[in-house]
Amino acid sequence: MKAALYQGKENIELAELETPHPGDDDIVVKNIYASICGTDVAVYSHGPGTGHRITEGGEFGHEMVSRVVEVGKNVKDIKVGDRVYPYPRLAKGDPKRAGTVGGFSEYVLIPDAKWEQQIYAVNDGISDKTASLIEPFTVGCRAARRSEPKKGESAIVFGAGTIGIAAAIALKYFGCEKVMVCDQSDFRLEKAKGLGFEICNNGKEDLKEKAISYFGQAPSISGPTADVDIYIDAAGAPAVLETYQEMGKIECRMVVVAVLAGMRPVNILAMTYAQHALIGSGGYMPEDVRDVMAIMESGKWNIESIITHEFAWKDLKKAIETARDVQHSLNVVIYYEESGE
Repeated sequence: MKAALYQGKENIELAELETPHPGDDDIVVKNIYASICGTDVAVYSHGPGTGHRITEGGEFGHEMVSRVVEVGKNVKDIKVGDRVYPYPRLAKGDPKRAGTVGGFSEYVLIPDAKWEQQIYAVNDGISDKTASLIEPFTVGCRAARRSEPKKGESAIVFGAGTIGIAAAIALKYFGCEKVMVCDQSDFRLEKAKGLGFEICNNGKEDLKEKAISYFGQAPSISGPTADVDIYIDAAGAPAVLETYQEMGKIECRMVVVAVLAGMRPVNILAMTYAQHALIGSGGYMPEDVRDVMAIMESGKWNIESIITHEFAWKDLKKAIETARDVQHSLNVVIYYEESGE
């Protein structure tokens, strides 16, 4: 089978490995589309230790939609031909393998496969390309859920990448009335605008001024500010936390989902007086998978529109390099020649 092996910074080996076959309780799936995650870009650009636990010489990739091609003799309710979403936390039987499921390989062995544990069925109402975004959308959905959104509330999402846009969509799905997406890439912001969101290039525009104009005014410990209940950091820039502490109204909350956020200073006294909440969000849970499936099946948002580039598997290196150009790309997917839509 075709397999992509991570060999270190800016080094990917496209190899031929033995095609796996299932044990009695296992299945083998063939990947249809695989999406490139920001952590894949990070580990490619900066080397091991900057993304998921991706090791040199190993397979990687974890955002994919697949089709069952072989089942073990004890597997009764999963059939050859079923289209599935392999759940990365469990697909290889080890949560530490969440980033190395094998999305950039042609076939994947899934041990002890069970519905709604290692795999989820993908309904016909979701296209192959859209389904390749289930995993990052569950991350964004989890971040939105962690903010405990209430009907009629308002939110600002920093970061117009796949996870930021997923969080923005999930916030609307959960009942938020107004959501603004901020980024410094006009290209990505136009994609967010096309999905119905207010946008702000906070590298060029005065965010506070624009937010007050859109959301209205509310009190903060430093004076009038924007009436925003929820902030989500899907960007990871140091200035995001500073912005939240400077312009957050009384009793607002921020969820940090950006994996590159790192160490940041927090003004604890100001946070206490303002009654601000700072919440972490990582990964996803089965409830997020179910909500993302419902969001995708609803057809309310043209999710496939955020896929800006697609490449054949043999061009994986070029695909990852394209994905890191945030001024000209958003989501990048690869396909296997025999099964692209």
